[in-house]
Amino acid sequence: MKRMLKENSLKNKSILVTGGGSGLGRSMVEYFYELGADIIITSRRENLLIKVAKEISSSKKGKILPVACDVRNIDEVNNVIKKSFDEFGKVDCLVNNAAGNFISPTERLSTRAFDAIIDIVLKGTVNFTLTLGKKWIKEKIDANVLNIVTTYAWTGSGYVVPSACAKAGVLSMTRSLAVEWAKYNIRLNAIAPGPFPTKGAWDRLLPGDLKEKFDPAKKVPVGRVGEHHELSNLAAYLVSDFSSYINGEVITIDGGEWLKGAGQFNNLELVTPEMWDFFEMMRKK
Repeated sequence: MKRMLKENSLKNKSILVTGGGSGLGRSMVEYFYELGADIIITSRRENLLIKVAKEISSSKKGKILPVACDVRNIDEVNNVIKKSFDEFGKVDCLVNNAAGNFISPTERLSTRAFDAIIDIVLKGTVNFTLTLGKKWIKEKIDANVLNIVTTYAWTGSGYVVPSACAKAGVLSMTRSLAVEWAKYNIRLNAIAPGPFPTKGAWDRLLPGDLKEKFDPAKKVPVGRVGEHHELSNLAAYLVSDFSSYINGEVITIDGGEWLKGAGQFNNLELVTPEMWDFFEMMRKK
């Protein structure tokens, strides 16, 4: 549980985290803040953002700016960036963490269902990366982008095809822009987490007793799921100056899961049609 980086390792940095109000996003935000960074957190739920900002900032001096934003809406993205520069004078690092997902046989999905995931995960990442990137280049700001992808971004996975397509696009963009924008002193890297359960997200993906039947820990060679502080330590390193020679990489943190059997959700072929009906009802609800 010890923190990896020394105190004030991120001092004088302003870090913008999408999807920073809950789950892994909040865990990263808390650690960045402990290390001295100023933080901008976004999600669609303004009340949650304000609550989280108060809870985190009460423990230490520093600033956390909560700004509600739907990453699919470019006007709202521009508003976040404007408010960030107005407050801090700069943004040093962008963490694209906002995501959406659901499990379903692909033949049951409409094109709108695909749009719902691709627009958040891929388009949302493009919206923030491109908008901030242009500003960084114009104003000659050295910067850093960290994208949260997944191990099935390169293996694919049944039953989460929209997410697999979107995350693969994010990973490709990460590697492409790492080469193209290095001349502007802008780095891009990615983290591919294995199973790091968060109560809200995993309860929606695997409702009822399915978490026991499809326990992700059983597929991980080290015999357990990830702890949030483990991913936060890795993320803090990648947004820090200590990682300045790492560019265009995706770092896997999954206990060896993808090597043992690609695709976190491929074993869902065991789900019966009746169970899929229940899943679909829960998703639409």
